[in-house]
Parts: sequence; structure tokens; C-alpha cells
Amino acid sequence: MLYLYNTLAGQPSLILEGDDHRYIFKVRRHKVDDILYLRNLEDGLIHRYLITQMDKRNATLILQESKILEVKAKHDLHIGWCMIDPKSVEKVLPSLNEMGVAKITFIYCDRSQKSFKPDFKRWEKILLNSSQQSGRSEMMQFDISENLKAFIAENPQSYLLNFSEHTLSSGMTIDTIVIGCEGGLTEKEVALFAQERVVGFDTPLVLKSESAACAVASKILL
Repeated sequence: MLYLYNTLAGQPSLILEGDDHRYIFKVRRHKVDDILYLRNLEDGLIHRYLITQMDKRNATLILQESKILEVKAKHDLHIGWCMIDPKSVEKVLPSLNEMGVAKITFIYCDRSQKSFKPDFKRWEKILLNSSQQSGRSEMMQFDISENLKAFIAENPQSYLLNFSEHTLSSGMTIDTIVIGCEGGLTEKEVALFAQERVVGFDTPLVLKSESAACAVASKILL
């Protein structure tokens, strides 16, 4: 863990209780006079605290220093992800967060099951744990779009990941890319993209939607 998330990080003194206290006391085995780093994920600052008191119920922290330390990918990547089973999304969210994906907009494409509903509150908890471990200093953003046409209207420079002779290569400058759901996009949806904005992988293998999301992020961001 590179830091501990706390909404009050930055205040002159803090008292840790509940889950935060149990984590630093029982899991991390911290003690009095240890240093803890905290973030609130709102101001780009990392705050250094000294543990001045600790018992079995709470710990008192005193602020020592605050400084700007932004930890994020060199490039902002926005993924337009046609909605798939939320359980499959959850499996790869930590990896996408660690690679630095800035935003994911979930799109109800023609072949998306409309019964699938994203649980943003649950997913934000997953992101918080991932960010604390990876050091990421700002939260990934989530959004929803009712269909692909509406998404493209708001993001006209979007690329599409699909079968294509235009290979997606490492380091390509792509700000927004759409990834289909299981079964892919319909011909009508693919036709919404200019041919030069359709890219693919140099492989004969067919990837699952969540595998494609990770592959895209690694190609563009790492």
C-alpha cells in the first residue's frame, strides 16, 4: 500500500477508526511513531502523517507535510465499453485502473443485454483499493451512454477496436476508443466509424471483451 485513502486527508490531525484502523493496526502492523501517507483523491496532494497514539480502537495522526505528487498515466485514455456482464467488468477493473485508464463510459450497444446494470458505488470501492496499492493519485471516472450513436456524438474523434488491417500499435495517440460487447457490434454500428478510425490487433485469435479492454489499455498507455 503506497497510501491510505481518507476523505479528511490534509487536516492538521486525524483519528482513524473502523476499517482504516483495523487495516493499519492488524494488517500493516503499524505502531506509534510510524509514518503514514494519506490522500483524499481530490487535490493531487499526498499528506505525510505521524502516528502519535494508537490503541485497539483508534489511532491519532498528526500532519507533518503536504505536497503535490500526481501519479497517473502520461496520456488520458477514455474507453467507450459496450456493456457486458458487470461481473466480467469487475475482474479487470483493478488492472485497467493500474494501467492508468482515465475514464470508462459504458454504452448500451445493440447486442448488450439491457438487464446489465453497472454498480458504480461497488466499483469505486474496487478502484480505491487498487489506487492505494498502485499509487494512482486521481480516481478513474465512470459514465453511461444510451447507445453508440449518442456516444459518438459526444466523442466524435473516437476510434473503434474491430477486425481491421489497421493494426493498433504501441504508443499510438488515441484519446477515445470503443470496445464491443460479446458478439461484437452490428454492421450498422460499425458503419458509424470512418474506415481510418477502425483499428485491430495483429492476431487471428478472438478476444473476450474484457481481454480486449486490457490489451487496448496496455498498447496505448504502457
